[in-house]
Amino acid sequence: MSTEEGIRATNDDAAQCKRFAVDKGYWQDPFIALFTSKARQSHAPEISIGYYARVKALKLLLKKFITVTDGKCQVVSLGAGFDTLFWNLKDECVNTTSYIEVDFSAVTSRKIQCIRRSEKLLSKITSDGEEVKFNATDLHGKDYHLVAANLKNLAELDQKLHESGIDKTLPTIFIAECVLVYIEKSNTDAILKWVTDNFSTTFFVNYEQVNMADKFGEVMLDNLRSRDCMLHVEYCQSLESQKQRMLTHGFEGADAMEMRHVLSSLPQDDMQRIQQIEFLDERELLDQLMSHYCYCWAFKDPNNIGLSHINI
Repeated sequence: MSTEEGIRATNDDAAQCKRFAVDKGYWQDPFIALFTSKARQSHAPEISIGYYARVKALKLLLKKFITVTDGKCQVVSLGAGFDTLFWNLKDECVNTTSYIEVDFSAVTSRKIQCIRRSEKLLSKITSDGEEVKFNATDLHGKDYHLVAANLKNLAELDQKLHESGIDKTLPTIFIAECVLVYIEKSNTDAILKWVTDNFSTTFFVNYEQVNMADKFGEVMLDNLRSRDCMLHVEYCQSLESQKQRMLTHGFEGADAMEMRHVLSSLPQDDMQRIQQIEFLDERELLDQLMSHYCYCWAFKDPNNIGLSHINI
C-alpha cells in the first residue's frame, strides 16, 4: 500500500519538474514559481518533453470542454497538488462557473500558504471585492475552491464539494493526473461510479500509466515501490483496459491515447521549437517512456451538447 507521505512527495517532484521545464522555456507558466523553489537538480530532456505534452494536452481538452459548454460548467481537479491551470486560464480570460481543487490536507494547507502570500495568485481569485474565506486546509473564493478530502472517503468528498457550491446538474469535468493509480481498484471503481451516478452531464480526464505488463513497466513499478508508492495497475495494461474501466462504470463513451501519439498530434511548429531547447540523445528512450503513459477521457452526455466530439 502507498503511504500518504510517499504520494505527497510525487506532487513535489511534479512541481519541481514543471518548474525546471518552464525555466528552460518548454512552455510559459508565470505561476509555477510561486508554488515551488527553483529546481535543485537538472532533469533529462525526456522528462521535460513528457511534462510539456501532458500540460498542453490537458489544457487542450479542458478548453474544448469549456467551449462546448460556453463556460457554464464546473471543473473538479482530483489530487490537484500544486497545479496552476486555474491561474493560467484566468490569465487567458478563460472562465468557468466554478473551479474546485481537491487534495490531502497536508497539500492544500501548503498551497493555501503560497496563495495567501502572493498578490499575483490572490488577485485571480478575488473579484469585485469578493472576500476569500479560508481556514488551515480549505479556501473558498467566488469561482475557485481548494478543499482537503481523502478520495477514498466519498462522503467526505461529497460534503467538501457541497461546501464549494457544486451544482450536480451543471456540466462538470473531472481531472485526475496520476491519482487513480495510487488508489486501490475498489476505490477507483467507486469514484467513477459516484461521478456517473451523481452528475448528469460529465466528462472525465485521466492521465496515468499504460502498457505496464512489459519489462519497462516492471522497472517503473520497482522504482516507485522504493519510494513507498505502490501503483494499482489493474487498468493500466492497455488503452483498451483504460477505456473499458470508464464504460463499465457508467460513461457512454471513452477514448485513450498513448502520450507518444499525443506528442505527435500537438502543433508541429511548437514541437520544432522545443526540440531546439536541449539535445536529445536517444529518441528511442523518449518513445519508450511516452508509450507507458496515456490520457484516457470519457463522457456522459444525455442532452447531446457535444462532449463526444472532444478529443486531443
